[in-house]
Amino acid sequence: MTEFTQNLDQFSDDGFINLKGFLSPSEVEELEHHLQQYIHNIVPKLPPTDAFYEVEGKPETLKQLQAMGKHDPFFYSLAENSKFSALAEKLLGGKVTIKENMQFFNKPARIGKETPPHQDGYYFCLLPSEAVTLWLPLDKIAEENGCIRYVRGSHKKGIRPHNVSNILGFSQGIADWNEADDQGEVKVLAEPGDLLAHHCDIIHRAGANTSPRSRRALAIVFKLASTVEDTTALKRYLDSATQQRLKIQAK
Repeated sequence: MTEFTQNLDQFSDDGFINLKGFLSPSEVEELEHHLQQYIHNIVPKLPPTDAFYEVEGKPETLKQLQAMGKHDPFFYSLAENSKFSALAEKLLGGKVTIKENMQFFNKPARIGKETPPHQDGYYFCLLPSEAVTLWLPLDKIAEENGCIRYVRGSHKKGIRPHNVSNILGFSQGIADWNEADDQGEVKVLAEPGDLLAHHCDIIHRAGANTSPRSRRALAIVFKLASTVEDTTALKRYLDSATQQRLKIQAK
């Protein structure tokens, strides 16, 4: 946690940090083992709301899993791990609760689509907008397989307008992306065992995977316990996301 303390100001200023070697090799191996079991035993039984594919009907193109803690006690207990919640509390400056209990993100080799520029806070609809995503890479993350690109400091400027993106799993994207966003962008490379933490209001995106290897990661989202949901905004977002998912999956 010493390294984290040294990076607290960076998180506040930039909106993200990369903690190298946050997980040990054995912890990464354990994650990998349980993920493979989850994909083999649980994913085939999941509803379409909890498992997304780049190509519908082709399991090898799995791109996203939602609410893994709801279906597997290992991932539920992992999100409750004090190692993660303690980090989230330091970053957000108060007591936290789990917002998203473990998600899986993948860009399959050569076909993984880009992730549009967006702010997680637009999806979360929290008042105030105070949450952090802890992102755990399971593959080497480089530019060619779709590293995350953050717009440094953008979390301080509020939620920007979003519109329909037509990217399954990321239904809304920044509507007014501009040259200043391009200039403020930082590419973040990572290894298995590293941990990327970003504020829910930071603008970020990722390129397509043009490489011969996958780009997999797990993520947990914590929110300040004192936040409340803007139910009107959340319903509007969920209705839009559902309609877009049904349209894309019907193709």
